Amino acid sequence: MKKPDFLLLGVVTFLTLFGLLMVYDASSIRAFVDFDGDKYHFLRDQATWVVLGFIILLLTSKLDYHKYYYLALPILLLALLTLILVFLPGIGVGAKGAHRWIDLHFVTLQPAEFVKLSLAIYLAAWFSKKEKERFLAFSLLLGAVLFLVILEPDMGTASIILAEAGIIYFLSGGSLKHFLVSIPIIGLLWLLLIKIEPYRASRLTSFLNIGNSFEAVDYHVKQILISLGSGGIFGLGIGNSKQKYGYLPESMTDTIFPIIAEEIGFIGANVVILLFIIIVWRGFYIALKAKDSFGRLLAAGITSFLGIQAIINLGAMTVLFPLTGVPLPFISYGGSALIIDMASIGILLNISKQINK
Repeated sequence: MKKPDFLLLGVVTFLTLFGLLMVYDASSIRAFVDFDGDKYHFLRDQATWVVLGFIILLLTSKLDYHKYYYLALPILLLALLTLILVFLPGIGVGAKGAHRWIDLHFVTLQPAEFVKLSLAIYLAAWFSKKEKERFLAFSLLLGAVLFLVILEPDMGTASIILAEAGIIYFLSGGSLKHFLVSIPIIGLLWLLLIKIEPYRASRLTSFLNIGNSFEAVDYHVKQILISLGSGGIFGLGIGNSKQKYGYLPESMTDTIFPIIAEEIGFIGANVVILLFIIIVWRGFYIALKAKDSFGRLLAAGITSFLGIQAIINLGAMTVLFPLTGVPLPFISYGGSALIIDMASIGILLNISKQINK
């Protein structure tokens, strides 16, 4: 085998370790207040996940990716089962009206993160073989997955899954006619789902009013804009954010990028964005050079959901998209997302090692 894609590995390693630093930076004040002066509480949690993530990355980079072809269906069924378990009392964990987690007593997991990778594996295995008239079956499967994710509710992750599945279907030779028919229908359904939930409608209204009146913008978006503006060109310096002092909600999870921009400025924030662009570039390069259709579709599916997740988070944090609860890959606090992201990179590295073997 050739050596793995060291550029991809290096960028992911840097972003993960940088994320560990920023999680501590963004969470230390909250941890000090909530955990009796223990400002390292969230850092310890995230460090544990980082170590576990690198172990999983190492393991998946050594496991021949062709083995996932034969495990695709069991992996998908397990993912669907975990999506159902979040609604069962005593197993599922709810917070702020959402049911997105499973309590295993020793750890809490978010099944929707697992679905992104499992669906990429399953669709890559399914679509690697030519098959006529599969659009209806594909739509039914995707509809069932999206229904369970939206029911949690988690529109952000549902959007990522929808885009990921659409890209895999298109790259496998899907008909352009299916996309032309599906896009307006999906757009109307998405708009309806936004309108029927007051908090989603409020986020959309706030987003549409940004250019008209700053007073009409909701608190969360205001604090994001203040954070971005405070950083200027070069930033306030690592550790010098003012927004982390309880002003910016979810500053260590979904909203960590404005803290980064505040501290390292416009130039530093653009370097972070550039690193995500490199990940997407290397991922699609690996997909293009993969030896077989399963490897190509799997690499493309993994790269798609990582790239789309980064785009949605960064777009929302720079007020280009409406606000949504999607973490920034490799950087935001949280174990489930990090583990799946690292496992996905490990699979990409294994595909890269088998190019031109």
